[in-house]
Amino acid sequence: MNDSDRTAVSRARDGDGEAFRWLVERHSRYLFGVAARLTGSAADAEDVVQEAWLKAHRQLARFEERADVRTWLHRITVNCAIDFIRARRHREDAHDPADLEQGALGEIGADSQPTPERLAQGGQIQARVVEAMARLTGLERAAFTLRHLEGMSIEEVGAALGLKASATKHSIFRAVRKMRAALEPFATGKGAGCS
Repeated sequence: MNDSDRTAVSRARDGDGEAFRWLVERHSRYLFGVAARLTGSAADAEDVVQEAWLKAHRQLARFEERADVRTWLHRITVNCAIDFIRARRHREDAHDPADLEQGALGEIGADSQPTPERLAQGGQIQARVVEAMARLTGLERAAFTLRHLEGMSIEEVGAALGLKASATKHSIFRAVRKMRAALEPFATGKGAGCS
């Protein structure tokens, strides 16, 4: 944990609202990205992040000083997103792919100077990924995200989503198959503007 986070946590524990507000401003964008990847919706991600901050505030007194604040907040946000996904599992919503664009995938090549061709291809790939993620069921999207973007083991994903190992593997497999099919034109060069 850096000194700024350490100081803010200490002050927030003592009731300093400005210190907690500083933590919110410092980490909310990152947490939104985590929540958006898991829920597949900017609106849902906002709800998840709000719930995560409420839980973090309630649990601040139990935060261990030697732990990293960002890691702690990440775990709370993932847990809140999983709770949200479980609650809506039986009422799958179709999301507008445009909902995912802000925060869900991050910026492609933000630190490099891409050529116009690479920039165009990157935009096409990002649009295709957003579209493919939106077509996954909520359970598939959560399983895929937890496994491939959050790096959880099959057992951890299953425990988080309340699934048996076989159902977890099946959800991940279906998601990967759908993502692979959506991105296949880019692997073969067909979607990259090549002739």
